[in-house]
Amino acid sequence: MRNQPLRNILFVLMMVFVSIGSISLSGCSVFMATRQPDYKNLNVLNPQTPRASVVAELGAPVLTEERDGQKVDVFAFKQGYGKGNKVGRALFHGTADIFSFGLWEVIGTPAEAIANGRDLKIEVFYDKNNQVESVNYLQGKK
Repeated sequence: MRNQPLRNILFVLMMVFVSIGSISLSGCSVFMATRQPDYKNLNVLNPQTPRASVVAELGAPVLTEERDGQKVDVFAFKQGYGKGNKVGRALFHGTADIFSFGLWEVIGTPAEAIANGRDLKIEVFYDKNNQVESVNYLQGKK
């Protein structure tokens, strides 16, 4: 019985260190959620959209060529998430980390690694005015 106060103090100190450690070590899933790829507005692929708008939204094409006198761009990217979605996920992971003393990272980090956007590969065909004429999805769907 004499050692009971000492045990209580040691238990409290251990819980403080575990809490501090879990808060400082947590955040991998939080960080990953905020670093997911951004959402690309695929409405720029609608007919008659200027090529400059397509490139501004989707980034530089991985290939540009002419086929039968028609300009074709091939874009490859990850379709990601909007800011609201990323912030919500990060807040959820942070809250789960705190309430689980960091144990949530065992689930949250692999979940964020898996949910890192969808791969898309798209061919965009332009008319003589450099406006979208048609689109062909090579990988992924709209």
